[in-house]
Amino acid sequence: MADSDWAFGGVTGALELLEGGKASAVELVEGFLKRIDRYDRQLNCFRVVFAERALLEAQQADSRRRAGERRPLLGVPIAVKEDIDVAGELTTFGTRAASRPAEQDAEVVRRLREAGAIVIGKTNVPELCAVPWTESPTYGATRNPWNLERTPGGSSGGSAAAVAAGLVPAALGSDGGGSIRFPAAYCHLFGLKPQRGRVPLAPHLDACQGLSVNGCLTRTVADTALLYSVIAAGPPDPGVVAPPPIDFPEAARRAPERLRFGVATNLPASATVRLAAVNRAAVEEVSGQLRDLGHRVEEFRFPHGALVPPPHFSVRFLRGVRDDAVALGRIDLLERRIRATVRVADLLGDRAVRWARAQEEAYRRRLEALFDRFDLLLTPVTPAPPPPIGRCEGRGWLPTMLFAGGTVPFAAPWNVTGQPACSVPAGLDEEGVPRAVQLVAPPGREDLLLAVAAQLEGERRWAELRPPGFE
Repeated sequence: MADSDWAFGGVTGALELLEGGKASAVELVEGFLKRIDRYDRQLNCFRVVFAERALLEAQQADSRRRAGERRPLLGVPIAVKEDIDVAGELTTFGTRAASRPAEQDAEVVRRLREAGAIVIGKTNVPELCAVPWTESPTYGATRNPWNLERTPGGSSGGSAAAVAAGLVPAALGSDGGGSIRFPAAYCHLFGLKPQRGRVPLAPHLDACQGLSVNGCLTRTVADTALLYSVIAAGPPDPGVVAPPPIDFPEAARRAPERLRFGVATNLPASATVRLAAVNRAAVEEVSGQLRDLGHRVEEFRFPHGALVPPPHFSVRFLRGVRDDAVALGRIDLLERRIRATVRVADLLGDRAVRWARAQEEAYRRRLEALFDRFDLLLTPVTPAPPPPIGRCEGRGWLPTMLFAGGTVPFAAPWNVTGQPACSVPAGLDEEGVPRAVQLVAPPGREDLLLAVAAQLEGERRWAELRPPGFE
């Protein structure tokens, strides 16, 4: 276990060690705990680490394996984002306002445990997951292992940084406007936002006014497919119609047929940022690679007004932050800009929320019409590379929200429509900072995303790259 290669082997690598008898679950957990102790002082990925509990669960996993028991993730350590409940622990949402521990695991955590996974800790988020970077007055700033002066993104930034630095094989995240895809893009990971309704949200139903979904961050497509085969297995949340089932591992193994890709890089006229040259180059490079692989690639422009944040997305997102703040019960303990968000959301009122949610169907039909021409869409994930730590420190509510809004135009439309989208690594820029592109599929077609992403991974072999200083 002295060679750190095991730390970057992901879920699949951990299972190979366990099933091949090269490491026990206890040894694996001990190894990751040592890496967390060594590196998390620099990164600040974890809000809390369950060292004793994880070692006890590892002992139990080893006993089960010796007894011949087999489960898909038996003995594999997993981290959980801080907006997802773990029984007996606070779900702080990155604040100091939480006071009551969760009574039981969130359904997605229960499914992981049922599959044999070991929850090793909970990862940092910005307050109420309200911005696309991971910094809070209570828990500090989480740093990107590829460049410690930059953010790993948000709001699943702690999860992404932990996986990228080899502190855990994989981690749960959530995505209400890009919060899995941004950190994946910034940290050179694969991040799939699933179809709405695919993965349970319980007990936090209708999270972010219906915009948010639970998912995961991993180093490889195969790891993501394996995790989704676990967390998407079972009945949907109450009142939710489950999407058609998918064999996720099989989709990741299957070579895709010749597909039609629509490539768009245009930003809405109201965008507060321009598309950076390195982000545009990533799209152009992957477009060329898809052509070389035999796919048809055609450029197009998103219809005027189709990209977000339009008013109806913003209303829902702001109200979702307000809902979580009210549920915590101590708005006075929140950061000043979050308190301002609550006030703005209160001013909008219930009528505005009803109006915003009523816009979803027409907006969804407008964007889904693109899939009459294309099988998949290819876009940037974000307009710009990861910003520096503290970029909005000390700024007021409006400048902060405008800067945050400048991150989401390519990602957030698919939270409104509910359809799947993923962030795919696209190499490093001249400064060694990760680049990425986004793939978007028709409703319920995560299988297409997995097949194409796996094909690109076979060409690019992105999992072999490691952030300097964490090898």
